[in-house]
Amino acid sequence: MPYDALVVRLWMKRLVAGTRRPPDPVERRRSPVARRETVVASIEEEIHQYLEWMEVHNYARTTIENRRRYLDYFLEFIRRQGVDDPALVTFECLLSYQQQLFDYRKRDGLPLSFGTQVQRLVPVTQLFSWLRREHRITNNPAADLLMPRPDRKLPEATLSAREMSKILGVPNVGTPLGLRDRAILEVFYSCGMRRNEIISLWVKDVDFDRGTVFIRCGKGSKDRYVPIGERALFWLRLYLGTVRPRFVGEKYPHHLFLSSVGTPICPDWLCRKVRACLVRASINKRGSCHLLRHSVATLMLEGGADIRYVAEMLGHARLETTQRYTRVSIDRLRAVHAVSHPAAGLDVAMAVELCALVPGGMM
Repeated sequence: MPYDALVVRLWMKRLVAGTRRPPDPVERRRSPVARRETVVASIEEEIHQYLEWMEVHNYARTTIENRRRYLDYFLEFIRRQGVDDPALVTFECLLSYQQQLFDYRKRDGLPLSFGTQVQRLVPVTQLFSWLRREHRITNNPAADLLMPRPDRKLPEATLSAREMSKILGVPNVGTPLGLRDRAILEVFYSCGMRRNEIISLWVKDVDFDRGTVFIRCGKGSKDRYVPIGERALFWLRLYLGTVRPRFVGEKYPHHLFLSSVGTPICPDWLCRKVRACLVRASINKRGSCHLLRHSVATLMLEGGADIRYVAEMLGHARLETTQRYTRVSIDRLRAVHAVSHPAAGLDVAMAVELCALVPGGMM
């Protein structure tokens, strides 16, 4: 090819290339998910998609249901603000929602605890983090939202071993339902389970030979084994041998604890039953199922159990969750105080002498 023709051809290629828009490296890297930015979906639709994403990624059923409930609260609030597009939700909107939670008063006139406020805010922040990560919005309005500092309260009350014995003696074991209730309370007291864990037990989960109970899909969808005492196993054998065969049906053949019509125990019914036992035992302490769990942890720590084993038994993911029971367990601290503190004892002779000096003559 002649030299002049080659120069003209190269010049034409550059001219044509100059009219084309060079490829944008950012646009080239964007995934198909990122291109959904242009699709406008309502907040309700986005919440539905977010909950489906949680199901796909194997979040616990209770976690999904809790987030669904708390996000419904937020959805109701944001609709009253006239906002339906998640891209239009601003940081100021979220601050207004946080302020509403702070100002809210329950039927008894009490405010929401700071822990409850955090429970309702976290799903909202997680929702917008997910929307930003999935390129459904360009900015995360919840990125700079500060959570309230939750109170680190101790359990309001725990039961002593004597009080627990009174509660265990409430059910009338001469009746089928009373024997079942005694077995439930004994397992509660022996294992320190959560309410949902005990009502989800199957018969095969109890290993009578090894003295263990298998808890499947506890909090956080985690399985674990817990020990069970001989006394609880004794009451379980009585229940399995004499009562459960009367209740069991074809629909729920595996559940350990059943109602009189053959259905699994209802969580709310179980709370009412424990609360009724507290009243009948003349124990004036607030609580129900979780009160028994608090009491198990406290009594084990007072008995000298290592906190790491107590945390494993209760299924706590963090040791800090169990450490609050060490502040409730006061017996060992009181014993150390009596031995080491110089003012812990009472000098009788000094007390008599001082009382004689009090005007009015107390002695």
